[in-house]
Amino acid sequence: MTDSPAPAPDRATAPARPRTTARVVTDVLQPRNVLLAGLTGVGAAASGDVSGAAWGLFAALCAGIVPAAYIEWERKRGTWGDRHVVDRTQRAPIFAVILGSIGVGAAVMLLGHAPTDILIAMVSLWAITVVLLAVNTVWKISVDAAVASGVVALLCVVASPWWLLAYTLVAAVCWSRVALTYHSVAQTVAGASVGAASATVFVLL
Repeated sequence: MTDSPAPAPDRATAPARPRTTARVVTDVLQPRNVLLAGLTGVGAAASGDVSGAAWGLFAALCAGIVPAAYIEWERKRGTWGDRHVVDRTQRAPIFAVILGSIGVGAAVMLLGHAPTDILIAMVSLWAITVVLLAVNTVWKISVDAAVASGVVALLCVVASPWWLLAYTLVAAVCWSRVALTYHSVAQTVAGASVGAASATVFVLL
C-alpha cells in the first residue's frame, strides 16, 4: 500500500497572503488615521500641554476626518468604489475639499491663537496638497505615501529627530500601495518625497 500524495498547496491563496497583509497596512495607516495620531502629537509637542493636543485634534479633523467623511459620502452615493479612488481624473473634488477644509481650519487656528508650530504644520499640509493636486493632473502620485511621510517629517521638526525611525512605517505604506497595485514604486517614492518636503515650510517661515 502506498502513501497518498500530500495535497498540493492552494495556489489561489498563496498570493493572497501578502495582499491581505498589504490591505491591513494600508487600512491602518490610511491618511485619516495617520493625521489623527500625528497631528495630535505635533500639537502636544508644539505647546507641551493638553491645549496643544486639542489644537492637534482640531487640525486632524480639518486635514483628515472631514476629507475622509466626504470620500465616504461620495462612496455611498456610488461616485467611487472605495476610498482609494484609483482613477486620478476623479480626484480633483477631493483635493478641493482638503484645501478648503485645511484653509478654514488654519484660519480658525490663527484667530484662536493656536501654537505657532501646529499652525505652520497646517500650512505645510496645505502646501503639499497643492503640489499633489498639480502633479495629479498629469500623473497618479500616491497621497497615502505623501501624508505618512509628511506627518513623520513634521514630527521630526517639531518633536524630535528620533521620529525619523518612523520612516519604516512610511516604507510599509509605500509597499502596501504597490502590493495592492494602486501605485507603482515611482509613484509612492514621489509621494513620500513631496511629503518629506513639508518640513521645509518650517525653514521658510
